[in-house]
Amino acid sequence: MAKIDDSVKKKVPELRFPGFTDDWEDRKLGDLSQDTIGGGTPKTSVTEYWNGEIPWIQSSNLANDKLYGVLPKKFITEDAVKNSATKLIPANSIAIVTRVGVGKLAFMPYEFASSQDFLSLSNLQVDCNFGMYSIYKMLQRELNNIQGTSIKGITKADLLDKETFVPIKVEEQQKIGSFFKQLDDTVVLHQRKLDLLKEQKKGFLQKMFV
Repeated sequence: MAKIDDSVKKKVPELRFPGFTDDWEDRKLGDLSQDTIGGGTPKTSVTEYWNGEIPWIQSSNLANDKLYGVLPKKFITEDAVKNSATKLIPANSIAIVTRVGVGKLAFMPYEFASSQDFLSLSNLQVDCNFGMYSIYKMLQRELNNIQGTSIKGITKADLLDKETFVPIKVEEQQKIGSFFKQLDDTVVLHQRKLDLLKEQKKGFLQKMFV
């Protein structure tokens, strides 16, 4: 059997869902969305800016390895958006931390604004769930390649120039994205059950031991 030159090998993963045979294509992160939007922080001294209904997120609101379910703790007004560097970001965007906390990202299913620690990808050109896990895997790979080094941040240009492989068929993107989202949902469900059992155990210990 003739040896296949590495340069002509198919660009496909080791494991695939049945029925998909097309090659994957190399795409830059900048090609995964139509728009990229930065953020900013409204003046904290103007208390009126922080009494609104627009969710405003910062890096500390995100957890490592948790890609969904961000709970904003601060809300700003439209005036805060108009009078600061922060922007109103469309729903169904991917918020990526580019400063302190590089490697964290989250899917945002609602309109929001962010601090300057983020770059958000909006009007996605890939399946949203597939895009999330693809970018997450790419960022983890980048971090693993420079273990032992403290990353202070990544520039917008460097981030958008990073490359990832994407299935040509949207149906395959959707299949993969849905698979990993279901796994994450299952993990969350079992975590809640575990937390409940721990609380029940704590309650029984308090009531059954003098």
